[in-house]
Amino acid sequence: MTCTHPAFVLRMTFALTLATWLVATVCAESAVNAPHYEVDASWPKPLPNNWLMGQVGGLAVDKHDHIWVNQRPHSLTDDEKGAVPNPPARTTPRSLCCKPAPSVMEFDAEGNLLQAWGGPEDPGKCVAPACIWPESEHGIFVDEDDHVWLAGNGPTDRMLLEFTREGKFLMMIGGAFDGPADSNSKTSVGRAAGIFVDTPRKELYVADGYLNGRVVKFNASTGAFIKAWGAYGNSPSDAVPSPQPPDPKSPTFNRPVHCVVLAKDDLVYVCDRTNNRIQVFNRDGEFQRQFVFDPATLGNGAIWSIALSPDKDQRFLLYADGENNFIRIVDRKSGEALSTFGRNGRNAGQFHWVHQIAIDSRSNIYTGEVDTAKRMQKFVPRM
Repeated sequence: MTCTHPAFVLRMTFALTLATWLVATVCAESAVNAPHYEVDASWPKPLPNNWLMGQVGGLAVDKHDHIWVNQRPHSLTDDEKGAVPNPPARTTPRSLCCKPAPSVMEFDAEGNLLQAWGGPEDPGKCVAPACIWPESEHGIFVDEDDHVWLAGNGPTDRMLLEFTREGKFLMMIGGAFDGPADSNSKTSVGRAAGIFVDTPRKELYVADGYLNGRVVKFNASTGAFIKAWGAYGNSPSDAVPSPQPPDPKSPTFNRPVHCVVLAKDDLVYVCDRTNNRIQVFNRDGEFQRQFVFDPATLGNGAIWSIALSPDKDQRFLLYADGENNFIRIVDRKSGEALSTFGRNGRNAGQFHWVHQIAIDSRSNIYTGEVDTAKRMQKFVPRM
């Protein structure tokens, strides 16, 4: 039956108008609340010395707004590093370009390479047995003293390394050895993924990792163990990583425990990557809350890396999702998802396995990709 009574039409018109206004208001608020970004396709500038970058294992921004990368030279294919002879099969270069860059690279905000050191291309920076370079470069962090901290997720990578910004070796925690997970170790890590240093308190937080299932904290001056914890603040667990599907209610971290970030209000944010969740703790490892995003995501999981906005209250949490290949912006207090940008693809502004995210004091976002993408990108905030 069709109703055409004038009062009915008036009520329906008012309801539709109100609904339209509410939607428009919500959209307008979202547009105001969530920052918008566009890619700077000219960043970074071409590398000197015929160098080429491999997979971006780690990415960080220091207090000078310089961008630091811990990249993987060994991830370049033979054709990518064609300018390097490969004996015994090939004693002359295959092609004119290119050569692997050193593992640690420092860029300025304009995309200029300022320096590069370490890794298989610069072995003098790390001499065994005092210093052992990781098999697979992963996390990087530059603390307030301009010390550079590195980790690795290779099969025998059980170390954390500390250098000056110029690459002078300072300290190693752990070493290189094989063996099972040991989430109760007080002297080493297990294929660690993420690093954060609280310089004033001399505390080194580690997302540990691809083998161990914990967050661990060391004294950043001495390397001494402070404490460790697992999911929900439980005791660390060496339980074998669970198969798919992911479990956002799991009492243990799955592998990898992929990132750790300390906020200005002393909350610690941890990437439980393949459980598709961010768990939040205080500095003593006491569980506060968790955020779950896209819980049905399979494969390599949804929560890969976290950055916090540089405003006084760090209002926004941004995370890189390397399986769905976008950056999501979240209200840090409420956990409300505000917006995303990016998608799977090879063009500028798109991603393939976006592995790392970092942010500078002007809210510029930097990302790093692994697998076959092997690139960094810069995203600039726009009104």
